[in-house]
Amino acid sequence: MKCTRMFGATLVFLIAGSSAVVHAQGRGQDKQEERRRKHDDRDKKADDQVSPQEQQRRAQQEQQRAAEYKQRLDEQVRVAQQQAAELQTQRRTAQARAQQQYAAELREQQQRLATQRDYSRDPYVNARQTYRYVIDGNARQTNQYGADVLRRAVNTGYQQGFNAGQADREDHRRASYRSSFGYRDANFGYGGNYVDQSDYNYYFREGFRRGYTDGFNSRSQYGTSSSGSPTILSSLLDTILGLQPNR
Repeated sequence: MKCTRMFGATLVFLIAGSSAVVHAQGRGQDKQEERRRKHDDRDKKADDQVSPQEQQRRAQQEQQRAAEYKQRLDEQVRVAQQQAAELQTQRRTAQARAQQQYAAELREQQQRLATQRDYSRDPYVNARQTYRYVIDGNARQTNQYGADVLRRAVNTGYQQGFNAGQADREDHRRASYRSSFGYRDANFGYGGNYVDQSDYNYYFREGFRRGYTDGFNSRSQYGTSSSGSPTILSSLLDTILGLQPNR
């Protein structure tokens, strides 16, 4: 009986000891895994950042973009207001109303550009180029911030095109998206940052001509309307942009 009790006590001790060893090994493995995760996070963060030289170059580029766009925008606001007055004289009431709204947005863009920005702290300058796209056979690269601007260009172009087409139909005019001020200007919604103005203009016009067709013909071939706000189809937007992730 005594031997039996001693054997049982020894067995319990061995089991407890084994359990402690297992727990200790588990804690050690957890610490190793945590160290690996921290190391991987540091590597990923380093990979996502660009060099100080590149950050400085981008900050200077952003400042130049904004300055050049502001200079062009001053002239475009004047032209937009002048055309709105001419449309009123021609009794093109619906198109004049759309033109006034367009001119109002350009004036707001003027005010936003007048605000001083610290370009060195802008997240765009430190984000790695993660996308590529092609315009007229020329390859471009951008990051998530630039990609968002390009997406906005297409969708904003569609909305403004839809409004212009609808206005021409209401005014009983012949369809002609190329004669619309919005199509020629193509700067509605552009903030003078993250992508070149010419790239924004290109994608804005791609959305505009499709929106104009839908608005003029009162249909939804290229987009949808939610709460009175026309929006280009997401699948079509992706096709137009053709953004490809960098490997």
